[in-house]
Amino acid sequence: MSKSKIIHLDSLSLQDVFNENSELIPLLTPEDEESMNNEEIPDELPILPLKNTVLFPGVVIPITAGRDKSIQLIKDANKGNKVVGVVAQKNSEIEDPTIEDIYSTGVVAQILRVLKMPDGNTTVIIQGKKRFEIDEIIQEVPYLKAKVKEAVDEKEIDDKKEFDAIIDSIKDLALEVIKENPMLPSEASFAIKNIQSSSFLVNFISSNMELSVSQKQVLLEKDNLKERALLTLKNLDKELQKLRLRNDIQSKTRSDLDKQQREYYLNQQLKTIQDELGGVSHDQELEEMLSKSKKKKWNKEVGEAFEKELNRLRRMNPQMAEYGVQRNYLELMLELPWNKYSKDKFDLKKAQNILDRDHFGLEKVKDRIIEHLAVLKLRGDMKSPIICLYGPPGVGKTSLGKSVAEALGRKYVRMSLGGLRDEAEIRGHRKTYIGAMPGRLIQNIKKAGTSNPVFVLDEIDKLGQSHQGDPSSAMLEVLDPEQNTEFYDNYLEVGYDLSRVLFIATANNLQQIPWALRDRMEIINVTGYTIEEKVEIAKKYLLPKQLKDHGLSDKHLKIAKPQIEKIVEGYTRESGVRTLEKQVAKVVRYVAKSIAMEEEYNLALTNTDIEKILGPARLERDKYENNDNAGVVTGLAWTSVGGDILFIESILSKGKGNLSITGNLGTVMKESSTIAMKYIKANASEFGIDSEIFDKYDVHIHVPEGATPKDGPSAGITMLTSLVSLYTQRKVKNKLAMTGEITLRGKVLPVGGIKEKILAAKRANIKEIILCNDNKKDIEEIKTSYLKGLKFHYVTEMSEVIELALTKQKVKNPKKLS
Repeated sequence: MSKSKIIHLDSLSLQDVFNENSELIPLLTPEDEESMNNEEIPDELPILPLKNTVLFPGVVIPITAGRDKSIQLIKDANKGNKVVGVVAQKNSEIEDPTIEDIYSTGVVAQILRVLKMPDGNTTVIIQGKKRFEIDEIIQEVPYLKAKVKEAVDEKEIDDKKEFDAIIDSIKDLALEVIKENPMLPSEASFAIKNIQSSSFLVNFISSNMELSVSQKQVLLEKDNLKERALLTLKNLDKELQKLRLRNDIQSKTRSDLDKQQREYYLNQQLKTIQDELGGVSHDQELEEMLSKSKKKKWNKEVGEAFEKELNRLRRMNPQMAEYGVQRNYLELMLELPWNKYSKDKFDLKKAQNILDRDHFGLEKVKDRIIEHLAVLKLRGDMKSPIICLYGPPGVGKTSLGKSVAEALGRKYVRMSLGGLRDEAEIRGHRKTYIGAMPGRLIQNIKKAGTSNPVFVLDEIDKLGQSHQGDPSSAMLEVLDPEQNTEFYDNYLEVGYDLSRVLFIATANNLQQIPWALRDRMEIINVTGYTIEEKVEIAKKYLLPKQLKDHGLSDKHLKIAKPQIEKIVEGYTRESGVRTLEKQVAKVVRYVAKSIAMEEEYNLALTNTDIEKILGPARLERDKYENNDNAGVVTGLAWTSVGGDILFIESILSKGKGNLSITGNLGTVMKESSTIAMKYIKANASEFGIDSEIFDKYDVHIHVPEGATPKDGPSAGITMLTSLVSLYTQRKVKNKLAMTGEITLRGKVLPVGGIKEKILAAKRANIKEIILCNDNKKDIEEIKTSYLKGLKFHYVTEMSEVIELALTKQKVKNPKKLS
């Protein structure tokens, strides 16, 4: 049963219009019922359709009229006999019902009162009298009017005791419903107990039960009072059972209803509201996920895992924290490009042109990429190799990946590994944790949208270790073509195929890469540029790029090759071109400022203009030290920014044969000086040195630029030459430099970084270079243009180094040793 409601003819909302001053009593007395039964109904009645309610005889209800036709009908009836015919609409959505849209059986109603509400609506209090049936419609405008006939009630009862029992049962059940339903006021029990008429009791209860319009209409159309009473009893019993079941469930669960359950209950209500408002429900989201999953190209194992996790999500409370984690997991699985590959382009000539267009030099790297494309074109199913480009900063290792991606027609992804210390960044977090997310590999694959992008692993030598794991060890599976077909991400929990990804790693120092990881990659050395190459790069790439970035064109600025060379030699000291680009940008900004401020400037810059803009040259060409002093020898070194020359200085002083070493040298370099000293003492006679001198003089070896840490074995022969020159006071050969490792047996061993060292020697105007014989193969791999003007001496023994490096001539003002 439900509360009394005001029926809106157009919206069905009910309002309580009764108050303590109301003279309306909604209950019939026996005298009222007898008087009502004796009344004759008119032959013709204006028809008032009601939405979502059915009026029963004797029942008083308030209604709010909103439709123009209804308002006009009420006004006319209220001025006349105040009698109208009330019928229910079959479909409440219809605003202008016709005879087909209303039921044929209705109730004659008496208008008791018409109220003008504050909101402007008209509220009418009506009371049902007798049932009638519509014969025919005789008027449609301004409102419906019909010929009617009375629907006769069959009130004769064969078995009065049985009927009384039915009525008593109805009363008892009605009182139980009122008791069980907390939404009904206690005054309703008083009303039920005070109803004396059996027919009115049935009508009153039928009117207030929670039934649909069609169900109430069935009750109204029952001519036999006993049958109507039995059907009312049946519906009332159903309502009571529902109430008791609901109250029983609430009673059992009330004690266990914690915060999460309350939130779930509220969420279900919110879901219903969203459905009503047209919002997206959780069930709809799950169905959309299921629909998307059927379009994915994943294998059986992945499909089963997805269905399992989706079913798990269905059972979850949407307000639980785990629900969001689970949904994010499923969305990731749907967004990953399972078995989706971009088609590779196999136009090798076009690929070569792209590589040549974007990068000057780097022939070895370009040849390797073209080789890979050629094999891929012939086989079509080759697993992508892992390439590692190593070399100094600014030589184009990272940007090469973009060109490779464009040449292959693949997506480009870059992942910076510098300073990465958490293994979870590679493998992801387990999704059981709040805020869990996949590793950066899977994230970038999702972002790329294909399973075969060009993946640049930048600064792979900068991976770190911490208490959170070793990310370099996690990379072992990623970079092994035999293992990465089933790469396991802790968040994803199913294998993902990375074998078609073209990984390109970049590094500055191979020594910092763990050997197991280095073994999985094909190492390609990207060496530094010569001055000539830097000039060409600045002319063809850097200057046009900076002009475009600053809103200028080649009409606003001209920099000739001599001026670019001055910038390279005087303001940069690097193997790459990163600092060079910054200096070019500074020049372009000066021109942009001059144009914006309408100042005069030279379109074609001169050396004077360069010094005016950039200041005095700070980094002149590496200076070669003369050979006037004994013990000063030029060596070749490799640094993080490329090749460089260094000077080994040694000096003798009266003492007891002690050896001092300064210049911020590392352990290996100090050991080289010790080895050189021991070798000289052991072979003093061969070098023409009096062995007694070693005990009379202390030796001090120094390498200038002490603020810069230095280490490595490549200065071994340089230190040996410096010490022999010092003890013999012989001149070092003019414009000579050297590099190589030494042993106690007198052997010269090969060293690395040969190309960078050669470039440094050319910058310092060196003419001759001494190298280990095993480094000859490194020289053969260098372009002949780089070697122009240089003479190489290949040695295997230390004695050969001394013979080549030292002249027979004594230095100026030689020191007398005795």
